[in-house]
Amino acid sequence: MQRSLEGVNTEVCVAFDAQSGKELWAARFGYAKYKGGGDSGTSDNKGGDGPRSTPATDGKSVFVLDSHLVLASLDAASGKLFWKKDIVAEHAGRVIAWENAASPLLEGNLIFVAGGGAGQSLLAFNKTTGAVVWKTGDETMTHATPIIATMLGVRQVIFFTQSGLVSVLPQTGQPLWRYAFKYNTSTAASPVVWNDIVYCSAGYGVGAGACRVSKSGTGFAATEIWRKPNDLINHWSTPVVKDGYLYGMFSFKKYGEGPMKCVEIATGAEKWSQPGFGPGQVILAGNEVMALSDKGELVLVEATPKGYAEIARAKVVGGKCWSTPAFANGRVFVRSTTEAACVDVGARASASR
Repeated sequence: MQRSLEGVNTEVCVAFDAQSGKELWAARFGYAKYKGGGDSGTSDNKGGDGPRSTPATDGKSVFVLDSHLVLASLDAASGKLFWKKDIVAEHAGRVIAWENAASPLLEGNLIFVAGGGAGQSLLAFNKTTGAVVWKTGDETMTHATPIIATMLGVRQVIFFTQSGLVSVLPQTGQPLWRYAFKYNTSTAASPVVWNDIVYCSAGYGVGAGACRVSKSGTGFAATEIWRKPNDLINHWSTPVVKDGYLYGMFSFKKYGEGPMKCVEIATGAEKWSQPGFGPGQVILAGNEVMALSDKGELVLVEATPKGYAEIARAKVVGGKCWSTPAFANGRVFVRSTTEAACVDVGARASASR
């Protein structure tokens, strides 16, 4: 989050007690001033100068990648710094316009990030020591967070770069396959994997597409199965997938009114569309999608391609909601430009499992 410290707008990683909301600790990072970010966050097309990256944690440590590509490990109990790596200074890093919005990806003993320079644009760090495990590639990063998935029996990390999707082996960084995808201004939604299909989408006239990954011996290949230019846009809201269907926010700059949709991942066929969400976010819990609209409404929707089936709805926070909520232990944690809240959905989420 952003705080004014000694008169300077600063990025701060803050821990709160999950039961009470009481602040436990705060760790200071760099200055918070983003090109085109919008200081007030009051107009439709500006979300404020708050950080756009989400920390990752293994319960013992918290891993933060700030807007200027400083990667740090903090003690989850106290906020004490374990280690810090400046990707710009140490790896010829390149901070893109609007600064970093991607989150660090944690898998086992490794932390994966993009943003380095030539020959080291994709990076893996040891989560305990901060030591570089591998570095590879000459890609330019986007605002999209990398993902990890098992495809055709092989665990792999998929980065969404300005050249498109790049899949690598987690242990070594060895490239497995690529899928070329247009870049324009900003790519912010992460790719989505279902079986051997990978879906991706971007705004600013780009649209959506999907590829099918195949394996022959030890070699991989990605073949496009459909593409929809300037359509099915996930501006920065990553959809979820269940039983071959995507559920999420599909719109571009339709603040407060953009629809939630269900889309078949294998064909790009739209199954239903429900307006009134804007560029919010979604979480999949059992057979239900928890959708947070950009105006602070938490909506529970049945994950079915048969039609939009709303189960419950509540206004949970005021302000603009462009950040991703979290779901844990039957509760949803949400925040906006003005406040944060914890919402108990335990009974409903349990019933859906």
